[in-house]
Amino acid sequence: MFAQVFGSTILGLNGMLITVEVDIANGIPGLDIVGLPDASVRESRERVKAAITNSGFEFPTRRITVNLAPADIKKDSSGLDLPIAIGILAASGQIPAASCTRTAFVAELSLDGKLRGVSGLLSMAMNSIASGLTEIIVAPDNAREALIAGKITVHAPAALDQIVSHLRGEVRIGTVERNFEAIEEQIHEEDFAEVQGQMAAKRALEIAAAGGHNVLMIGPPGSGKTMLARRITTILPPMIRQEALEVTKIYSAAGLFKSHHIITSRPFRSPHHTVSQAGMIGGGTIPRPGEVTLSHNGVLFLDELPEFPRAVLEVLRQPLEDGEVHIARVNAALSYPAEFMLIAAMNPCPCGYATDSEKQCTCSLSEIRRYIKKISGPLLDRIDLHVHVPRPNYTELTTSIPAESSKGIAERVSTARRIQLQRLEKYAIACNAQMGHKHLKATCHLTEEAQLILKQAFTKMNLSARSYDRMIKVARTIADLSHAEQIEAVHIAEAIGFRSHLQPL
Repeated sequence: MFAQVFGSTILGLNGMLITVEVDIANGIPGLDIVGLPDASVRESRERVKAAITNSGFEFPTRRITVNLAPADIKKDSSGLDLPIAIGILAASGQIPAASCTRTAFVAELSLDGKLRGVSGLLSMAMNSIASGLTEIIVAPDNAREALIAGKITVHAPAALDQIVSHLRGEVRIGTVERNFEAIEEQIHEEDFAEVQGQMAAKRALEIAAAGGHNVLMIGPPGSGKTMLARRITTILPPMIRQEALEVTKIYSAAGLFKSHHIITSRPFRSPHHTVSQAGMIGGGTIPRPGEVTLSHNGVLFLDELPEFPRAVLEVLRQPLEDGEVHIARVNAALSYPAEFMLIAAMNPCPCGYATDSEKQCTCSLSEIRRYIKKISGPLLDRIDLHVHVPRPNYTELTTSIPAESSKGIAERVSTARRIQLQRLEKYAIACNAQMGHKHLKATCHLTEEAQLILKQAFTKMNLSARSYDRMIKVARTIADLSHAEQIEAVHIAEAIGFRSHLQPL
């Protein structure tokens, strides 16, 4: 006998509908799974057999062949356990095959027939909707995630026997109700009001947040670089629904989605400097998202930048330039989104005190040069703002004058972002950092005095074409924060000031 049911898996970040075809024929008893299954899918033979038997149903003692179509794509999800089990029960006549035609089945099976959740369910549910299916049966752990997908009826039974009763028409499984707001309120524990002094660094981070620019903070140990970086998300504008859905899909595919609601807080990722290339950019037999993709629509913070392996830092070039990552492996060639803000922090030398006004540096000139050369020029060229973060003095730490809160800074950032969105909406980009050279020509107009200053800086600082474009982008953001129509001399001068801190290095 033959039966066909629908399961799902993910390829990259997108769901992929899998047609599970089951044929039961005379022959030596056994269960073969074909269609490029990986180890987790091949192991489902034992899980499915035990789950069917322990749920009180008969496992056919005949030749069973399971085909996972399309057969030319590697399948690596244990969520195919459930559709394989349902297919076997339908092919053996224990449930009506006609009851499975408009339903996707996605869950891992335990040996006693219980349903377990899987990663990437949101993408699978969205793909099921796009494929014309009207129902999806998932584990209780995945019920809320499936609801985020939208217009599909979600059932979340606890065990296989409940699904069989449902498909036989004996006891209907209730649907999961949408009786909640699929929104996660943003609550920040950190605040810029906790940071005393560091006005230049705060200004740089405000500009970065307003335009989506990358920042490098250079200063001695204990100057507050990490403290500043961890507060950048408190001044970023909230994500629109499309951005939130993209982030939720990424975290779902990576197995990191733990919430019952769509993610609305911008990601903040801070990998350790021992991270590998695959960990940073993504990888594996079937490539999984790396740190740059997990930072999409948010912030990637690299503390102690020169301590990262040179090869790991160099893989950041493409995503910083293109906003996406391309990974090619034997089994798949995938593209992941990687539109993030890079916030990096470093000491000026190995001991950390080369620029400190009170503590003497113990490093030789050659040691400092070797330390700085760990960061390549092309990578530094892609960082828009370089700011010196000095060690705060006693007066700054003990002052009773309150520092500005994140709320006040966030209001200015949101206003600047709205200005940019109005100007750039017709180009389908959201902020100044995403502009290309053609967008600069069309939208960034400099006064004559500003052009003269920029020309002098270009020659004196020996800037590249990329640095030239990025400096104009920063100046455009500064002008937006000032509500100025044109880029004026004061705006371009401030932008130049945030590049010059790199020169002493």
